[in-house]
Amino acid sequence: MSRSPGSVPTPEHAAIVGVPAKSHGFVGRGGAAERVSFAACGETNDTQLATTRQEAFSGRTAKEKWREHMRENPYKRLPPIERRQDGSLYRMTPAQRKQANPLIRRECCNYEDGNCMLLDDGDAHTCPQAISFSVCCKWFRWSVLPQAGTLEAEIFRGKDLKCCEVCGGVFVPKSNRAKYCPGCAARVHRRQKTESERKRRSCVDS
Repeated sequence: MSRSPGSVPTPEHAAIVGVPAKSHGFVGRGGAAERVSFAACGETNDTQLATTRQEAFSGRTAKEKWREHMRENPYKRLPPIERRQDGSLYRMTPAQRKQANPLIRRECCNYEDGNCMLLDDGDAHTCPQAISFSVCCKWFRWSVLPQAGTLEAEIFRGKDLKCCEVCGGVFVPKSNRAKYCPGCAARVHRRQKTESERKRRSCVDS
């Protein structure tokens, strides 16, 4: 069987000269190449589906990933909880604890249905801070309680307190340079950042 130079070989010609049809990319409808193509697609889809299923069943849940992240990273970097001169923890009054518990339920990322995700080792563990009058949880002390500056100042009354320059509320400063309570500090810093960006853009435009 003859063919013109430069033409694409047909399946019949490939069979005569002993060249596999799929190596030349035949696209004839219903031919061997089409069947091979469909088979390859089927194998690819099956592989992708198997991989997706394996990832779904062998992968960790979002709660497990979050728990591992919390154990390995930010919690360990938090400073220790302050203690009184006699070594005891600071304690809340019943009224203060009544204010603290709704704050824990609303703001603590480790609190779930009364349990502490950080302490979850396969069994549920009640949040110790929610049932204690002592300030015994570092996450509550440094990440949750500062959101209620007045309550924090009342609990740590023996420590040096400052008045916020914006709202006038009392708060426990984290450093001698602190001027604002945590809530006002976030707003002031956002405003300062916006003003800085505006000045930078004006300098670039000019």
